[in-house]
Amino acid sequence: MNITFIGGGNMATALIGGMLQQGFNAKSLSVIEPSQEKRAELANRFGVRSQASLSTGLPSSDVVLIAVKPQSMKEVAGELAGQLKHQLVISIAAGIRIDTLVSWLNGYQHIVRVMPNTPAMVQAGISGLFAASGVGHNARDQAEQIMRAVGQVVWVDAEQKMDAITAMSGSGPAYVFYFMEAMMAAGKALGFSDTDARKLTYATFEGAVKLAMDSADDAATLRAKVTSKGGTTEAALNSMEASGVKESIGAGIAAASYRGQELGDALSKQ
Repeated sequence: MNITFIGGGNMATALIGGMLQQGFNAKSLSVIEPSQEKRAELANRFGVRSQASLSTGLPSSDVVLIAVKPQSMKEVAGELAGQLKHQLVISIAAGIRIDTLVSWLNGYQHIVRVMPNTPAMVQAGISGLFAASGVGHNARDQAEQIMRAVGQVVWVDAEQKMDAITAMSGSGPAYVFYFMEAMMAAGKALGFSDTDARKLTYATFEGAVKLAMDSADDAATLRAKVTSKGGTTEAALNSMEASGVKESIGAGIAAASYRGQELGDALSKQ
């Protein structure tokens, strides 16, 4: 599978690194990236081919993965339109719907939309995928193979769910970091050093996730097992419940999903 990345930023770098670890051949990967410094970095680090723009033509590709910022997508799609023949186009731009991208690509419809998240940078991400109608099993397998190089995948059966994917897993790492910040601040208020508060917080998250992943119990059951009647954990959870923490988390995720819909509406009008 020959793959061309348009954009050589953090997510493209993560994907290339993960794919090479999974056995992809560097000679099958190309990158189109305007920054000479970034092109040199990718070539030195991974041995992939690169060029500055699409003006010299699209490299021979089975898959074109567009990894540019959403505000640059229309311009890139305009340059790409007309050079596509049979390739699968994968878009990882947040908020840009397939019908919008189809219009920017002059009707080209062989598209899979993907929402990855930042843990992909350490091959621990999860990506939501949605395929345009008419995209066959082989193309879906290609998209899945690429994204599995940096983590897990979830296919959705309706594009509207991509806004929910964005709200859950796309933005989700920020929610976790937010909770970590609060825990570390609380630890320092209780007398721990920055180093020890960080160590206690990070190890607690790492261990809790590993326990949850390895357990047949759901999160509610695992929580109950830690919560002794009249104990310290119950005191903390009662305080959080009284403050509406759970409801606030749900409202925040709903707000993120709604904002994703708004951004998609705005981008579709460009």
